[in-house]
Amino acid sequence: MQQDILINWSPQETRVAVVEYGAVQELHVERTLERGLVGNVYLGKVVRVLPGMQSAFIDIGLDRAAFLHVADLMSSINSRHADADGTSQGTAPAAQPIEKQLFEGQAMMVQVLKDPIGTKGARLTAQVSIAGRLLVFLPQDNHIGVSQKIPTAQREELRQRLQTLTADMGGGFILRTNGEDATNAELGEDIAYLRKTWARIKAAALRLPPTSVLHQDLSLLQRVLRDMVVENTQSIRIDSREQFEELNTFATEFMPATLQRLQLHSGERPIFDLFNIDEEIAKALGRRVELKSGGYLIIDQTEALTTVDVNTGGFVGARNFDDTIFKTNLEASQAIARQLRLRNLGGIVIVDFIDMIKDNHRDAVLAEFQKQLARDRIKTNVNGFSALGLLEMTRKRTRESLAHQLCEPCSACMGKGVVKTARSVGYDILREILREARQFNPKEFRVIASPKVIELFLDEESQHLAGLSDFIGKPISLQSEAAMAQEQYDIVLL
Repeated sequence: MQQDILINWSPQETRVAVVEYGAVQELHVERTLERGLVGNVYLGKVVRVLPGMQSAFIDIGLDRAAFLHVADLMSSINSRHADADGTSQGTAPAAQPIEKQLFEGQAMMVQVLKDPIGTKGARLTAQVSIAGRLLVFLPQDNHIGVSQKIPTAQREELRQRLQTLTADMGGGFILRTNGEDATNAELGEDIAYLRKTWARIKAAALRLPPTSVLHQDLSLLQRVLRDMVVENTQSIRIDSREQFEELNTFATEFMPATLQRLQLHSGERPIFDLFNIDEEIAKALGRRVELKSGGYLIIDQTEALTTVDVNTGGFVGARNFDDTIFKTNLEASQAIARQLRLRNLGGIVIVDFIDMIKDNHRDAVLAEFQKQLARDRIKTNVNGFSALGLLEMTRKRTRESLAHQLCEPCSACMGKGVVKTARSVGYDILREILREARQFNPKEFRVIASPKVIELFLDEESQHLAGLSDFIGKPISLQSEAAMAQEQYDIVLL
């Protein structure tokens, strides 16, 4: 499929949409004040070692300490002064227990593997890797590898070629997918860039205090050229002249093949209006997704997993009910795969397709779903249908979902998605007044609540309010407060 990449830039935010034949497939947002940390290298400080978990918490200057497991620790880089040239011969994780390798207050170089998500701190590794255009440099490793996406028949030849180019240099390299057809000169340029970057990181580690940033990963704009451009990308359009020129400079140095696809959008209409991107973002934040057939999806995201419920809705176009269900599920499998990419939903995903009686229908839906997932640049794993008829799958978490990036829990319902009815709140107030009357002896009770609750007390619940007033022997006055949410109230003792 032909692909266009649209970039909307402003000083506070960069937004990227990947569009195929007019339909948005991916959305990426990077805010200047909330930029992701994956790939950043820090001089960390050990704040706590946990022998029972074989882990340690490392201070890298964030609100929460980051997490390092012994499996991600290399014995060659236990301190800022160890192995100054960064050319360790070992490739396996250190065999010693973590308490034998780390101590509180120790400074060490670490790299972020996963951004902080929810209540979890960042995940770290002590084995630094630096990504270039064609190669990934492993300064503390001697491994020479080739991307598994490159056909098996070519891998050994490419590995031998890379081994020859990097002989006696120290450090390891992995050939990325887009380096498959690179010339020796192009690979040499990437090697030089990566080694120069590593030299700057080592120098900074000796100069800067603990919790300092030693290296930042590329911005979203630069990662578009490095990671998102594929063979069928026909254009990369950006609406900022300054950023267009910076991308041109970056592309000229590192990714010349993308230069001819870079375009400056200077039209009167905003670039995202061309494909209704803002409308797609609004839809991607909702629970309900309409299908062209009349069916629909309900998508609910929780802390542990995401559930997708498929419904036929008003779709009655097929000859019989089985065909209606089958066609709805087929369309849903395409829509769900797209929504996973669009919303960047990761972790466990449970899909409740409409029950299918025929095995061939179920097999066809599963095959279509796997076909659509194959287009995803993020790793997915489909476990098939469970005994209850639910399809179980996982999608690797790489960053916060779109909803978590752009939204926060509702201040009225605190993320529950529902609020108590006015009557429920009214009865809570009546119980609270009775409770207070048994402990205190004020002259009067004043109820301050939302207009809807006060209106209920003045109308349908007036008899109950009067009855309570007579029972406790105290007057109860009412005060409406428009700024209060429905579940909020105060009882003032006068």
